[in-house]
Amino acid sequence: MSTAVLAHPTGAAAVPASLSDEALARESLRAQAALRRRKWVIIGLRLLFLFVVLGGWELAASRKWIDPFFYSQPSLIWQQIVEWVRDGTSQGPLWVQIAVTLEETIIGFLIGGIGGIVFGILLGRNKLLADVFSIYIKIANSIPRVVLGSVFVIALGLGMASKVALAVVMVFFVVFGNAFQGVIEADKYLIANARILGASPRQVTAAVVIPSAMSWILASLHVSFGFALVGAVVGEFLGAKQGMGLLISTAQGAFNASGVFAAMILLAAVALVADFILTRLEKRLLKWRPAAF
Repeated sequence: MSTAVLAHPTGAAAVPASLSDEALARESLRAQAALRRRKWVIIGLRLLFLFVVLGGWELAASRKWIDPFFYSQPSLIWQQIVEWVRDGTSQGPLWVQIAVTLEETIIGFLIGGIGGIVFGILLGRNKLLADVFSIYIKIANSIPRVVLGSVFVIALGLGMASKVALAVVMVFFVVFGNAFQGVIEADKYLIANARILGASPRQVTAAVVIPSAMSWILASLHVSFGFALVGAVVGEFLGAKQGMGLLISTAQGAFNASGVFAAMILLAAVALVADFILTRLEKRLLKWRPAAF
């Protein structure tokens, strides 16, 4: 079976029709349309799953298959959120509680993230430092970090410092581990070539090692923001004057399951917004990386 060909305008070698500009344009349009359809299918399936879960939960609670006193139900949770937005919480306006927790989370995330990146690159590039401090890092990492929240509350008080400290500890080891591993996994041939061309150790680190480790670092930042949020909330839960953790603790003390779930949903919304921002940042910093299909 023969393949149709198109003659080149200049009389050069013929090009298969399947590779003509028009055919490639049609294939590109079909591929884009397929991607758009897949996107809408995914959104539809997500909404369907959410509808099934919430509808089943509401039905089970209304029919008393589960006790709404302990598990609440979506309609009551929504009423609780509306009440907090309209009337405020027992600790003050809802937006103040969210802002306090978000501020603690961001500060802890930045300090822990920057510290983890710096120490990860430093130890990854210096074998002597890595050999000396590796045992201490393993010991510190083995300690349940949430338990340190009580120590920080005792040492630093009920203010923001104790929550930020716990968030820093939660973030640091996650980012440090990924940054360290990313530096270790940097292409040895690229490093050798850079040295042959006369690059100094600092130039090798800046031009080769850090870009190679960037995927590892940014991947850890996606996870570590959630850990920072957990650290801030747990710190508030253990003792605070304001914040979403205190709101959850107050709702728990009043056996208000709707309040607990409402606070959890608001925290999840904050985490999703942060993940969206970090994803956009990752795409901007990693434009060189081929797109994933």
